[in-house]
Amino acid sequence: MSAEVTAGTGTYLTLDDGRPAVRFSRVYDHPADRLWRFMTDPDALAAWFPSRAEMDLRPGGTIAFSGDPHMPESTGRVLDVDPPRHLSFEWGGDELRFGLEALDDGRTRFTLTDVLAERNTAARNGAGWEVCLAALDRAVGGGPAEGPRAGGMKAWREIYEDYVGAGVPSGAPVPATD
Repeated sequence: MSAEVTAGTGTYLTLDDGRPAVRFSRVYDHPADRLWRFMTDPDALAAWFPSRAEMDLRPGGTIAFSGDPHMPESTGRVLDVDPPRHLSFEWGGDELRFGLEALDDGRTRFTLTDVLAERNTAARNGAGWEVCLAALDRAVGGGPAEGPRAGGMKAWREIYEDYVGAGVPSGAPVPATD
């Protein structure tokens, strides 16, 4: 990996293969199986992910995405799955990698890496994941499943400006504003 830029709770980095990515890591006081449900169950995933995702959970399986007001319905493909430790799939041109690592006392480290199709989407996507992961934090903790849009565009805009100010690549169109 090359130089990294930290903004918010995310890190912009270049992977060993040269592709740009944003990465987030959280530790939850819950076992991996509970978090796995939030990654794979369509209803639990909809509580925090931008789209509803109906998945055929096998390598090569199809994922149907719907319900995101900023993206048309689309499909992706499962790239890798190893329950309850790893899931990766294609989404909107990016590759999303979710990792779960069991820690002591029933805790789990959750890592999301968004491997970006375009470098200039890093600040936009990073800010979006901040909002989504705040919704995941609430949902995993038993809070209301308000979804990622509950924080509103104002919260996203402030986070986005922080990412841009930190030097994270930007410039990609922003849905609902461009």
